[in-house]
Amino acid sequence: MAKRILIPIAHGIEEIEAVSIIDTLRRANLDVMVASVQDTLQITASRGVKITADALLTDCTGQTFDMIALPGGMPGATHLAQCDPLITMLKQQAQAGLWYAAICAAPAVVLQPNGLLKGIKATCYPAMLDQLESAYASRDGVVIDRPCVTGQGPGFALEFSLALVEVLAGVQERQAIAKAMLVE
Repeated sequence: MAKRILIPIAHGIEEIEAVSIIDTLRRANLDVMVASVQDTLQITASRGVKITADALLTDCTGQTFDMIALPGGMPGATHLAQCDPLITMLKQQAQAGLWYAAICAAPAVVLQPNGLLKGIKATCYPAMLDQLESAYASRDGVVIDRPCVTGQGPGFALEFSLALVEVLAGVQERQAIAKAMLVE
């Protein structure tokens, strides 16, 4: 059975990050559920690109996912942070020792304020790095510290997405996807 990944989206998310995550994970034949935290399936991303979700986030509560992966962007990350059902799901994910991931603004805006980076090495958009716990803040483009994967931003979207493939499906699958995408 394919591993299940939830990708929450909201108005103002960074489209490069969201689409990179969705596309790369689906290339790895993982079961990706794109869920809108808004009251509509279609959201407008930060640069005006319209993205249609598979479901509303409220339809996904109570389900188990092998990973929850958050795109960043502003004000998208703020909308994600304001979604109480999503925060509950992320906390349950962490308590169960299951993977969760965030890129760009999302580690600082969603994960950090909700205690989801406590004692975890992480990165985020460089201008927000001071919002992470200084002892664990990293300037690396992508950081994997089980059970969390974080990335800096749009320029690292593909590397971040491939890291998600690696932790979910293994190094060989990551290498095969990267080779097919002409990135490694």
